[in-house]
Amino acid sequence: MIAVKTQDRYFTPEEYFAWEAQQLEKHELIDGRVHAMSGGTKNHSVIAINSLLLIRSHLRGSQCQVFNSDLKIRILHTANYTYPDLSVTCDDRDREHPLYITYPCLIVEVLLPSTEAYDRGKKFDRYRRNPNLIDYVLVSSDEMAIDIYHRKDTGEWVILSYREGDRVDLKSINLSLPIEQFYEEVVFESSTTEDENGSEKITL
Repeated sequence: MIAVKTQDRYFTPEEYFAWEAQQLEKHELIDGRVHAMSGGTKNHSVIAINSLLLIRSHLRGSQCQVFNSDLKIRILHTANYTYPDLSVTCDDRDREHPLYITYPCLIVEVLLPSTEAYDRGKKFDRYRRNPNLIDYVLVSSDEMAIDIYHRKDTGEWVILSYREGDRVDLKSINLSLPIEQFYEEVVFESSTTEDENGSEKITL
């Protein structure tokens, strides 16, 4: 989902929490400004649900908790708050506040054409400053494609790309799954083009 600025006034975190509690929509707080969260597509929703169920099942009985897009993340050492599509924390400090977590080891964003540049750019730049974050997972909703920004033990970030037929490794929670499980019941739209003879051809 994408955030669109809706207010010009400056909010402190306390003012933001009180104000958002009165709103019908969710809002992120970035540098003192609130941004309304827009909706997603059917594929976006299905992928997010699939990811949640797969990870929740794997973590059952552990000390880790998985959350959907209703829970905020506080960007460490800032007054910024975002809503990822999915987050996982295994840190006891995140049990202290009911409205957000601060120390996720795994964040998942399901991409839309309108959000991809932001999710890969400024949003990741904010998330990566947290030393607890190990995997930042970007899941395409237009094709079977998952990219994981993974922090190695050395602190270096690497990109792991997965496509049809691959097994996706979420090293932060020791989970490995076929990529197809993230895309169960997802239907990709086909596009119609014309070849050189004017005949239509379908590209999947």
